[in-house]
Amino acid sequence: MSDPLPPTPAERAEAAATRRRWLNLGEFVAVAGLIIAAISLWLSWHDRKADEADKQATQAAEAKDRSRYDVRWKMRGKDVVLTADDRHQLGDISVTFPTDLGIGTQTSATQTIAGDWYRGALLKATKDGPGRQTGKLPILLTVNYMDGDKPMSTTGVFDIVWEAHGVLGTFVRGRDLNVSGMRLHERGGSQTRIDALWKTDKPAS
Repeated sequence: MSDPLPPTPAERAEAAATRRRWLNLGEFVAVAGLIIAAISLWLSWHDRKADEADKQATQAAEAKDRSRYDVRWKMRGKDVVLTADDRHQLGDISVTFPTDLGIGTQTSATQTIAGDWYRGALLKATKDGPGRQTGKLPILLTVNYMDGDKPMSTTGVFDIVWEAHGVLGTFVRGRDLNVSGMRLHERGGSQTRIDALWKTDKPAS
């Protein structure tokens, strides 16, 4: 049997080129693997950071919700008395009335919006109108309270719902004012805001 012929220069060149192609392919696969691993690592890190951010945002929202006092109240005669919730201790309150009523800002350490603060002003405002009138009195209410050992406050515009009517006495016919409750109009607010609301809500004369 004769010995195989030695490869020609062209065959040697082709074999060398084939080896180089395999080497290049192997290098490409290795580099691609590194890139894929790096991308996977980055995505994992990014997802973890996103989860942590979502968790922190949820915790912050829950903490903010727990720290907030939503105004509660009950009627005591013609007075509106604020009541605490299970998490907060109430402090002083301040109540600002529409400028036109000439009442100014009143404060209370007993969390009481006294009917006597505004009764006379409302009766005066309704004296030239119908015998029975109903309406809303916008007020700016600020409540100071404690969230744990941290002092906080909340401010909002509230509507006091009232009814003015005639009263027939033994010798004289007068007028009286009933208050049925209070409701939140909007959070925040200012003197300018309640003055604007009063221009819309004030009794017809």
